[in-house]
Amino acid sequence: MSMIRRTAVVAGFALLATASAFAQNAAEWPTKTLRIIVPYPPGGSSDIIARSISQVLSEALKQSVIVENKAGANGNLGADLVAKAEPDGYTMLLCDVGALAISPSVYTKLSFDPSKDLRGVTMLAYSPHLLVVHPSVPANNLKELVAYSKKNDVNFAVTATGSAPHLAGVALERASGARWQYIPYKGGVTAIQDTVAGQTQILMNGMLATLPQVQNGKLKVLGVSKATRMPLIGDVPTIAEQGVPGYESGTWQGVLVPRGTPEAVVQKLNKALITAIRAPEIRSRLAGQGAEVVTMTPAEQDQFFAKERARWASVVSAAKIKLD
Repeated sequence: MSMIRRTAVVAGFALLATASAFAQNAAEWPTKTLRIIVPYPPGGSSDIIARSISQVLSEALKQSVIVENKAGANGNLGADLVAKAEPDGYTMLLCDVGALAISPSVYTKLSFDPSKDLRGVTMLAYSPHLLVVHPSVPANNLKELVAYSKKNDVNFAVTATGSAPHLAGVALERASGARWQYIPYKGGVTAIQDTVAGQTQILMNGMLATLPQVQNGKLKVLGVSKATRMPLIGDVPTIAEQGVPGYESGTWQGVLVPRGTPEAVVQKLNKALITAIRAPEIRSRLAGQGAEVVTMTPAEQDQFFAKERARWASVVSAAKIKLD
């Protein structure tokens, strides 16, 4: 046998052996603790969902599942950690997928490329944004708020510069003719706290994290950013109903893993995550807080990400928002 042929045969056997080992590992996966990285501070929508499903996911996969908050840089710090993790399925990113799709347009420098370094596993839930104000603001609907904002200095709290709630506010301001000053925070929890305290007067944020403050009377809700009204707050009109046709935004919590994670592992995760989020007690709990369970195949989530990236790129460009 010639040297070239012998080398080719050896290489072929090596590839077969690697593929066989890979398949065996995927079949046995998982064999150790899994981590869910939430790239925001505790208490926000992604954190709530991660902690809601962790136990059920652990039972489905028969391994421990821990939730770690890695906040910073509008979620990009935690996303970068996952993007550079070993592509073995043991490190997952649970975040607002729409917000992640915004980052490439907002940041002039990103240490990772979400489209190339991460891949979708499944969406988990959708929570529309609520447009809320401090009770001292003399407005009971969007029209009154717009009129008030034109005559008074009002501060609009945003979870972070370039975040989905920030761009939702920009889109609303441009469409309605309102005027407000954006005050950036390092997460939804502090943005909510300062609006409750009256340090800021207006806020748009995910319903899951914001509704409790409306229910206890500490914030006043003026509109919901969904195409149709939410049954939980059926008396609250949509923003589209109030003179901004087609307006819709919200937080889309989903799970991503490093690109290169074995397909068999991704499919196992997809099945286990969907089982967890659809558990009756979790679905009921989320529905009671204003979040709808929405699941997707890995391919559908990647397609969603691409559409969101294109959608918000135009808003970022028009608003001339850029961060280093």
